[in-house]
Amino acid sequence: MRPRRGRCRGCACTHVLLPDLCLLRRRDGVVVIGAAIEAKVSGLGHRAIAAGLGVPKDTVRGWLRRFEAGAERIRAHFTAWAFALDAELSPITPAGSVFADALGAIGVAGRAWVLRLGVAGVWPLAATLSGGVLLCNTSSPFPVVR
Repeated sequence: MRPRRGRCRGCACTHVLLPDLCLLRRRDGVVVIGAAIEAKVSGLGHRAIAAGLGVPKDTVRGWLRRFEAGAERIRAHFTAWAFALDAELSPITPAGSVFADALGAIGVAGRAWVLRLGVAGVWPLAATLSGGVLLCNTSSPFPVVR
């Protein structure tokens, strides 16, 4: 795990290090943010998602907008990780939208990780593989896939 600066709500983070439970510059845990992204792909709007998660609707709307704005970059990054972890991976089929494709790529990379290295939660893994900058703007690039 790579140390990251910041503070989040809902997990035991310090001001010095963020574990893979959090994303940089986000107060809520990555599992909560991931649940919002998954709910959006399943067809729910930001108000319904916010009510279900107990998070302010503006916060959820911000997460979803940031994910959508970086969806192509997220898809490309996690697809690269999926193929780095599993060189024999078959082609990834489109899911119907760039947003859903990005979520699908995170899932495929998570599956490749589990098959190669063992059990890991998909959203903590997404935080780790993105270097904690999954929802950051373009001035915070993803780490290089090796």
